[in-house]
Amino acid sequence: MFSSKPYDEVSFAHANEDRKHVIDLFEDRLRPRTAPLAAGAEAVCIFVNDIADAEVIAILADLGVRHIVLRCAGFNNVDLEAASRFGLTVARVPAYAPNAVAEHTIALILALNRRIFKAYNRVRDGNFSLDGLVGFDLAGKTAGIVGTGRIGELVARLLWHFRCDVICSDPTINPRVTELGMRYVELDALWASSDLISLNCPLTTDTHHLVNTAAIERMRPGVMLVNTGRGALIDTVAVIEGLKNGRIGSLALDVYEEEAELFFEDRSDQILADDVFARLLTFPNVLITAHQAFLTQEALAAIAETTLANLDDLALGRPCANAL
Repeated sequence: MFSSKPYDEVSFAHANEDRKHVIDLFEDRLRPRTAPLAAGAEAVCIFVNDIADAEVIAILADLGVRHIVLRCAGFNNVDLEAASRFGLTVARVPAYAPNAVAEHTIALILALNRRIFKAYNRVRDGNFSLDGLVGFDLAGKTAGIVGTGRIGELVARLLWHFRCDVICSDPTINPRVTELGMRYVELDALWASSDLISLNCPLTTDTHHLVNTAAIERMRPGVMLVNTGRGALIDTVAVIEGLKNGRIGSLALDVYEEEAELFFEDRSDQILADDVFARLLTFPNVLITAHQAFLTQEALAAIAETTLANLDDLALGRPCANAL
């Protein structure tokens, strides 16, 4: 297991109590120079910022690795064509934390809108002024949901319960969304009509930098933008320009397109070398969490259970429903 953290060790140890898998834990991220750590293993278990490109897969295949199991839903970091060419099976956890991610999305929206983080710090410092803490009612606002899979559907439902006018954009219409009266619109119409926009779609070649300069120019002035999907859905440089000119009124991120060199580690005693991320941190209307939307007890248990169930199927040569 690469990119292992203490919470992974606990959840996987519990899920493995009735199984016989031998799990070697490595804090290192999978990349060409760390791939040899998998020597002697039949499978590797990776997370969102591990690299399983053609070079890494060739090394793994040469070591005798036969399977790659992701403990996440997204698989944009895996070269599936190379895996097929080298005979490695790839499996994922398709829906481990829809509630966790959807709830975190709402938490970001509420905290950003009502300036909870600023208010908390003020009170801790003995400052009880309310200046600069004015938010807005969600009720009556138009919320645009980009991507209505399991997570996007839940975000849409929660915002609907806040009495937002919810509009959605997705190539596939989810009937559970339309049953509540929520409408699907073209993406350009969503950009132009939304007071707040939540990105809940996967990262593909079509959605890379979905939010770019052209998209931002179509948005309502002062729009709230929230991304709990994948970092590269957003062109961060373009978003910074949108924040500077006021087109984007506030921004909440749980993901960042260059997060691999930042997130999941304690860097409090380091100088940030990423100038773009450092610039984001200077805005008072930007709220960033470090890819924690999935991080609940229930989600960690589901990730471990599904990942090991995938390995059970692969080890016994059974069809694996989560194979890619």
